[in-house]
Amino acid sequence: MLLEIKDIHVHYGKIAALKGISVDVDEGEIVTLIGANGAGKTTTLKTISGLRSLSAGRISFDGKDISKLAGHKRVLAGIGQSPEGRGVFPGMTVEDNLYMGAYARKGDLSKELAEVYDLFPRLAERKSQMGGTMSGGEQQMLAIGRALMADPKVLLLDEPSMGLAPMLVQQIFSIIETINQRGTTVLLVEQNAQQALQIAHRAYVLETGRVVKSAAAADLLDDPEVRAAYLGGDLGEVPAEASVETEGKRLD
Repeated sequence: MLLEIKDIHVHYGKIAALKGISVDVDEGEIVTLIGANGAGKTTTLKTISGLRSLSAGRISFDGKDISKLAGHKRVLAGIGQSPEGRGVFPGMTVEDNLYMGAYARKGDLSKELAEVYDLFPRLAERKSQMGGTMSGGEQQMLAIGRALMADPKVLLLDEPSMGLAPMLVQQIFSIIETINQRGTTVLLVEQNAQQALQIAHRAYVLETGRVVKSAAAADLLDDPEVRAAYLGGDLGEVPAEASVETEGKRLD
């Protein structure tokens, strides 16, 4: 097991965001987390990458307990993340943005840079352009490429299709498959459940901080409850009971 999240609990003040989530990711897989806004998907990824602290539970990566490991050391251990909202540095060039993804590494990065440019030729064409002047799709490519510069064993992708035109959505999901085929394990958070389940090997359904279903992605595509809740409507329409907020800010 490459990544094991065991019964993790996370709080925002007194509010429980995650209530005993357990997720396993085997090497070579694409695993996706689906669910409505506020279900705890983004919080799960932030906790894995060390941006949120555990209240209880355990996270193991590559056979080691990383529950208390600092975030930058998790990057060095092999965990990369492309965050929700992309987080591109607008006043830095594309290439400088990419190098920021490998800030904790030492040595020659030419191999990693060449691989990113091979995967995203548009970034190579615009390597001297400021990140803030890129289109939304280009910024998403830049965010994923930046995470790949750390040469991760597992890549955490948070809403990579958010705000993109349908044609670009198809392209991004195709690139995710290519990244996986080239040897990187992927844990994907995505509100486009249809697309996510089509490329994933396995999936977990989250509701209000808990895992309520887990199965092969193909099985969940055919699950009547999943189809009714997540494949036939807009995942952005959040039931009142599925919303977890604090100080006016949605947690996920």
